[in-house]
Amino acid sequence: MFVIAGVSGNTGSVVANQLLAAGRKVRVVVRDAAKGEPWAAKGAEVAVADLGDADALAAALAGAEGAWLLLPPNVGAADVPAYQEQLTDAIVTAVGRARPGHVVFLSSVGAHLPSGTGPILALHNAEPRLAAVAPDITFVRPGFFMENWGGSLGALAQGIFPSFYDLDRPIDHVATADIGRVAAEALLAGPKGHRVIELAGPVAQTPVEVGAVVSALVGKAIPVVPAPIEALVPTFVSFGLSASMAGLYEEMTRAMNAGKLVFEGAPVRGIVPVDQVLGRLLGR
Repeated sequence: MFVIAGVSGNTGSVVANQLLAAGRKVRVVVRDAAKGEPWAAKGAEVAVADLGDADALAAALAGAEGAWLLLPPNVGAADVPAYQEQLTDAIVTAVGRARPGHVVFLSSVGAHLPSGTGPILALHNAEPRLAAVAPDITFVRPGFFMENWGGSLGALAQGIFPSFYDLDRPIDHVATADIGRVAAEALLAGPKGHRVIELAGPVAQTPVEVGAVVSALVGKAIPVVPAPIEALVPTFVSFGLSASMAGLYEEMTRAMNAGKLVFEGAPVRGIVPVDQVLGRLLGR
């Protein structure tokens, strides 16, 4: 039995679907029973549990051969680091109690760095704590999610493709479909002790190159416009993020622009290109 969290999001849904397609037994973890109904229709068991509830999560993990876990974001949290710490406490406690055979955990590029990485710092803190209670654990550290470019697509109505990232710095971005696929493959492969899988897309691309892909998809030239980093927090707050989360994103963006968020080694390369992801986001 494989226990999969985050099935209402992009990565967890891919993991669960891949395992079900492989004929494996799956138990999905959802906070709302209604969100589990589509998965029950596919043949999965459904466990209702909040990842911040150690008792409920431990019960959901009981008897698991493997589990896909993550720290889901809470972009509206007034104190995001405190939220991340509370969630980490609960997950570590639940894993320590349930002892699943193999944990695959969604981490991030830059999780090896001890400071200056915004929301990624929580993953730097979570990794050793999880490794202490789960000797067979795989940390998947993907680069920038290709889907995050969707925020810039919202400005196409104004005829521009804005970016807070340095326009000419290549970014190792990766599709969530590749993240889910690699995670499912890691679960199916079974435990291999403590390991890290760094994951990137087929090729690193600059915002200018991504903008060229957007232009090709919409059939007209779309200028890529640099957005001042000082505007990031007020812009993200206007989108509904808390000041705490927006501030962490600013710190992470500054780290990316400084070339700080890099892989420790040579990443595994995914197969999904950015034009496929952006085309889907644009409904093409």
